[in-house]
Amino acid sequence: MSDFNQPIGGNDLARFSGPNTFMRLPSVNDLAGLDVAVLGVPMDIGTSWRSGTRFGPKQIRAESAMLRPYNLGTGAAPFDALQVADIGDLAINTFSLSDSLRIIAESYDAILKHNVKPLAMGGDHSITLPILRAMARKHGPVALVHVDAHADVNDEMFGERETHGTVFRRAYEEGLINPSKTYQIGIRGSGYSAEDFSEAAGWGFQQFPAEGLWGRDLSSLGAEVRRDIGDLPTYVTYDIDSLDPAFAPGTGTPEIAGLTTPQALQLIRALRGVNIIGGDLVEVSPPYDTSGNTALTGANILFEMLCVLPGVSYR
Repeated sequence: MSDFNQPIGGNDLARFSGPNTFMRLPSVNDLAGLDVAVLGVPMDIGTSWRSGTRFGPKQIRAESAMLRPYNLGTGAAPFDALQVADIGDLAINTFSLSDSLRIIAESYDAILKHNVKPLAMGGDHSITLPILRAMARKHGPVALVHVDAHADVNDEMFGERETHGTVFRRAYEEGLINPSKTYQIGIRGSGYSAEDFSEAAGWGFQQFPAEGLWGRDLSSLGAEVRRDIGDLPTYVTYDIDSLDPAFAPGTGTPEIAGLTTPQALQLIRALRGVNIIGGDLVEVSPPYDTSGNTALTGANILFEMLCVLPGVSYR
């Protein structure tokens, strides 16, 4: 175990001190030898309602100081078998969405030259499009587990074709994802027309609206998804607004009647065994998160993603 990076323990250094990295892991610039690279994409210029997700990575890192290296619920001990480090934030162009998306894609091209799985902290959901472009260049069209209140399949928003609400239409059009292996979980709320929800189903997307998941243990749904995916390279994108705002109020586009935090954990834990090649946690907006609970939840979801990556050891 000593050969792998470990989070700084709360009995070694008080949790309110130390480095502002994810789980107080080492901060590195060299990706050689890493299995997992945690990074931030501090951007909110792709959002259409409430801003503030540019502060998401910093706050998620701060709240992650509460996390410990062993997962009591599953027995996962990711730091016993995976070399994990925080590689910092991407230097996006805060005045240009199009340039920022280019920077993200090129940065991921460089990251993926290494045998590393990136886990990103957003940032609004527009960051996922350039990430998928880089992923598809390396792996071909990927399976996609998309947990979100919104399908994000608009054609354009205010004439713009690349925003947080158009991500998965562009990904489908560009052949970045396998449509029959794309799972949209937790979608709900209102729309402009029925096509806002039904069109993507016509492309082959498998949709699981929140209304059908109320009160349900999502372990079985996660197991269904896992069996359907098989060994395909899979990307997991988790929008914090998939959760009911009672659990995660600090987000840009909240929708009532969403998933619960236990359901979030049930779903992710059931993906153990999937060939996950990377993931992201997006849309945490600290200005609307006065208690820090949304960022704390986001940090825990990222830890749960880490705990189901291939190669994780269990005690």
